[in-house]
Amino acid sequence: MTTREHVYGRRAVREALRGRREVLELWATERAVKSETWLRETDRPRVQVKPERELSEEAGTRDHQGVLAFCEPYPYADAYELVAGDRPLLACLDQVSDPRNLGAVCRSAEGAGATGVVVPAHGSARVTPAVCRASAGAVEHLPIAVVTNLARYLAEVKRNDLWVYAAAGDAPQTMWEADLSGGAVFVFGAEGKGLRPLVRRTCDAAVSIPLAGNVESLNVSVAAALLLYEAKRQRG
Repeated sequence: MTTREHVYGRRAVREALRGRREVLELWATERAVKSETWLRETDRPRVQVKPERELSEEAGTRDHQGVLAFCEPYPYADAYELVAGDRPLLACLDQVSDPRNLGAVCRSAEGAGATGVVVPAHGSARVTPAVCRASAGAVEHLPIAVVTNLARYLAEVKRNDLWVYAAAGDAPQTMWEADLSGGAVFVFGAEGKGLRPLVRRTCDAAVSIPLAGNVESLNVSVAAALLLYEAKRQRG
């Protein structure tokens, strides 16, 4: 069993220090320590100055920006607790396997004040160091849950005051026409694939984002941001 995980990148590590899980060890290059005030101010844990090569070897990438943390394993949320409150606002991802897309969706969801993000156990990205980096540390503050079967989960949680919406480019109802002011779960599919048929059939309704240009679709993280913020706007 993994007892610690990597987080790398300046914003990702800074948010890990402010987040829910304990940072066990902190490495930084001399250049990063000089340029980042917060690295000089933190003493839990104390920063260990290391050459860039060591950080790259440990992280398995050069994309660490001179900062690497060893943290407790990521604490996943309970998917059913996420919908227990009043007017929850969730993003569910159906087989979105690119970690950068998951990270960007989490960043948008956290910024919009969403209740959380739900991903299926198979065929989807989980929280990895690359996801932490792509989310700019948003995963440290946003509840993320994993479910065994996404279609079953959606069928079980939807209710009169919690509607499940498929994000679909071919939906006749746009986000400006839909009433998104109540509890809402938005379900997004992988680019090029869309939602799996059973997942889409489980949704209460489908909603589209009006496009005025020539492209047929938006990146999943952009679509998530637009729908989540529109729901937030309608709630006042």
